[in-house]
Amino acid sequence: MHELVQLSAVEQRKLIQDKKVSAIELLEAHQSHIESVNPRINAIVSHTPEIAHTAAKRVDAAIARGDDPGLLAGLPTVHKDLFETDGIRTTWGSTLFENHVPDRNTLIVQRQIDAGAVTLGKSNTPEWGAGSNTFNDIFGKTGNPYDLGKTCGGSSGGAGAALAARMVPIADGSDMGGSLRNPGNFNNVVGFRTSPGRVPAHPSPMAWSNLGIHGPMARTVKDCALFLAAIAGPDDRVPISLPEAGNTFLETLKKNVKGTRVAVASDFGGQLPVESVVKNIVADALPLLESMGCDVSEDCPDFSGADDVFKTLRAWGFAATHGVRVREHRDKYKATLIWNVEAGLSLRAQDIAHAETQRTLIYQRVIAFFENVDFLVLPVSQVPPFPIDEEYPTEVDGTEMLTYIDWMKSCYYITITGLPALSLPFGFTPDGLPVGIQIVCRPQQELELLKFANAIEEARPTWKQLPRLN
Repeated sequence: MHELVQLSAVEQRKLIQDKKVSAIELLEAHQSHIESVNPRINAIVSHTPEIAHTAAKRVDAAIARGDDPGLLAGLPTVHKDLFETDGIRTTWGSTLFENHVPDRNTLIVQRQIDAGAVTLGKSNTPEWGAGSNTFNDIFGKTGNPYDLGKTCGGSSGGAGAALAARMVPIADGSDMGGSLRNPGNFNNVVGFRTSPGRVPAHPSPMAWSNLGIHGPMARTVKDCALFLAAIAGPDDRVPISLPEAGNTFLETLKKNVKGTRVAVASDFGGQLPVESVVKNIVADALPLLESMGCDVSEDCPDFSGADDVFKTLRAWGFAATHGVRVREHRDKYKATLIWNVEAGLSLRAQDIAHAETQRTLIYQRVIAFFENVDFLVLPVSQVPPFPIDEEYPTEVDGTEMLTYIDWMKSCYYITITGLPALSLPFGFTPDGLPVGIQIVCRPQQELELLKFANAIEEARPTWKQLPRLN
């Protein structure tokens, strides 16, 4: 493995900025590494080395002229195959769009290009991003770099695996039920579900919806902050976009966390089944945080009703997005997606009304909880990475999972609150599989969350443990 690809995004960016390495040199190091490891992992699809070479030359030319090459100048990246990319195949993991090549970029992609990032292709995703195991009928399965027989998670699974394997230093993704956090967790990298509207999602068929978001994945918290600075900021086409500029996240992340009030709930206060190996690693946060001077307690908000709220609103969204296509091309959809769409089509107005009123009650309970704590630490996923050939876990700690998303409650309970949540590398199972912690904060306090996560990362730099790919 070339030493350049092992460096963080911040370190790579500084080498470019200081003219110690050219964008072409950085690209060639990553390209060589991708050719070596990607055939085994299958994280990057629709690979575009020629397009990347052109972009890298453009960065080097800008630097030679003395122009500002952008916040992400020269950094290789891949875009989730749910995001449109001008001139690059975008399939949504669906055979309906196997050969589709858009003529526009999704906003999160365009902002990376404008910031000087170098696009190397797309990252693999499950069909239409549904489910947290990355496989589809076009590109096949994506393995976990720490154990190729295990899942990399999803739906930003290709992104998480590419980061873990050091194929790219930054990678974008999206998150409805945990699709940034779960693969961050399973691949020992950072996945950040920011507030809805922090990174405007455009184009979108449901621009007012705040259930799904677009956002960053990276290897370290500092890398994630740099990436977020380039992709955050308002856009008038997105009615829920937040007004703060992205450069807010360029502020130093150094902070003394002594006296910070933290609640830790390794099993959501008994509200969810969590495998013991995960509970034990999350519980390790208690002594670590105490050693950092935090005021730590074991506590959790009441999430009663959250399951029904998420499943109702998710099904409603799936029906709106896929209802017509499922009716016309049912044979092109996997069974779990058909179930989710049909659940949405069967909803009554009173079901949606009940979900919205229950969501409000849950939000008020969680906000009241945060009057007494600054951060909440939880499991990201209720299980460690599971066998890649299992579509989803059917049991968690002896409790049967009735649907393909039931095992993801630890993520989607947080989704419905709209609060920022970050998946941070934190430990490993006895088998060497990554397990992270999920850190949740008050509304729209992403910068404070990044500072707190950075302090934990410096005290416990789990991200440095690489997969043994050779």
